[in-house]
Amino acid sequence: MWVVMRSDVTKVGLERAPHRSLYKALGITDEELGKPFIAIANSFNEIIPGHVHLREIAEYVKAGVRMAGGVPIEFGIIGVCDGIAMGHEGMKYSLPSRELIADSIELMVKAHAFDGLVVVASCDKIIPGALMAIGRLNIPSIFVSGGPMLAGTYRGRKVALSDVFEAVGAVKSGRLSLDELSRLENLACPSCGSCAGMYTANTMNCLSEALGLSLPGNGTAPAPLAERRRIAKYTGMKIVELVKKDVRPRDIATREAFLDAIAVDLALGGSTNTVLHLPAIAREFNVKITLDDFDELSEKTPTLAKLSPAGPYHIEDLHEAGGVLAVMKELDKKSLIHKDRMTVSLKTVAELLRGVEVLRRDVIKPVEDPWRLTGGISILKGSLAPEGAVIKVSAVAEGLTEFEGYAKVFDSEEEAVEAIMAGKVGRGDVVVIRYEGPKGGPGMREMLTPTSLISGMGLDRDVALVTDGRFSGATRGICVGHVSPEAAEGGPIAVVKDGDPIRIDLKKKSIDLLLSSDEIKERLSRWRPPEPKVREGYLIRYSKLTSSASTGAVFRW
Repeated sequence: MWVVMRSDVTKVGLERAPHRSLYKALGITDEELGKPFIAIANSFNEIIPGHVHLREIAEYVKAGVRMAGGVPIEFGIIGVCDGIAMGHEGMKYSLPSRELIADSIELMVKAHAFDGLVVVASCDKIIPGALMAIGRLNIPSIFVSGGPMLAGTYRGRKVALSDVFEAVGAVKSGRLSLDELSRLENLACPSCGSCAGMYTANTMNCLSEALGLSLPGNGTAPAPLAERRRIAKYTGMKIVELVKKDVRPRDIATREAFLDAIAVDLALGGSTNTVLHLPAIAREFNVKITLDDFDELSEKTPTLAKLSPAGPYHIEDLHEAGGVLAVMKELDKKSLIHKDRMTVSLKTVAELLRGVEVLRRDVIKPVEDPWRLTGGISILKGSLAPEGAVIKVSAVAEGLTEFEGYAKVFDSEEEAVEAIMAGKVGRGDVVVIRYEGPKGGPGMREMLTPTSLISGMGLDRDVALVTDGRFSGATRGICVGHVSPEAAEGGPIAVVKDGDPIRIDLKKKSIDLLLSSDEIKERLSRWRPPEPKVREGYLIRYSKLTSSASTGAVFRW
């Protein structure tokens, strides 16, 4: 016996004859009108490698829905390829697309009174936007991704997209030839799927599973595998069961679930973008997650994996090692996992972990012998970032815990890239890129181009980069992002001058502009905001509505 279906408001009663007529124009039969209508929100497009196969994945979801007695109805959602948008104006639109994605899913589901929702999506801002919508709508929902890309093979070693970005710097410094770069770019991305390292897309895939909002294996099963199709089919079957039992996302993604997801993130050395996305997603579930939660958990969560760009392994290796559940099983030894909570599988975490084991100890270290005793992400605070900043410490060179140097200040990413390419950045420099935050960018661009150039030139131990923008999960080195307050809101980063000394201390979790407090206050008293970088379109609205990076860069309510 079904619970009362939300879609009945469009299907049942004399006055709904016009609505039924429109459904019949779609080929829907009278028999189907009595079944639950399941929205399939699909981010398929032909510009993102992680999305190009999602028509096929969605067909498997729809097959599962029909097998379980539901009616699947598909609609499209947008997506930006961060890799293609990187290093130019396009990246200004990546993070802002997250809010549009959440809003558009909400609009479609609410307007058409669907009974349940499956979001089929991949990649950086699309997954967070989907999870935000799932929390906001709070109808039975499951997320299923298209899965990670396979790693490429270049001269006997596994490679991924970050290797190509870094190779540009290697060519510039004479460490690699153009012919070798061409060979690498042809081999690095060998299949569909989200790029093969522990970048933002795959971090969020893994965290959807840790939250309990996707089925086991969703975080790591590679895109080309039949297993990915089976997960999609099971997702379609399971969503109908969730509708029947009226199990909703907020029953699943509790505060404990978000804390578990943070622990998994820290253990995997995930992308720093999760510090933006998890608080934004939690907000839609009426759960509060702050930078302090990341900081506190980082102190007690060991880093168990070294995945690209921090190490030689890729998501396919993590999958072979047992995937997200194997990481959770290991973390449970330190009582870091809440096992009594429910998941969309309608099993508790404890039930899912039963019988799970780590299958490759080279990929997932034991908690007794981790890569690091603390987590892969650190929150830094100090006179340069009073509200906080973030660094992926798992991707910092081994043994490097302090860096002190002198500022080279740029008011845009383009200016910084030009200077790096021209050889104007060298050992002991702290590259400061400002007015690239959520409001100032606007859009908080990722800085993979400058960070990759620095790494590719072999300067990742000798040059730091500090920005109120953000980084790709593919970034490595001494790279501090999300500096808050951002320059456009009058944060201290706005008044840094060339030659100012800056100290980054990873042990103390501090980042300081080594000037007196009086000097900083005096400079701030004279600061005036610059003219906006854009004057029309969506980015103007975004810059006026968005909050600080320290609170997830969400629209203010």
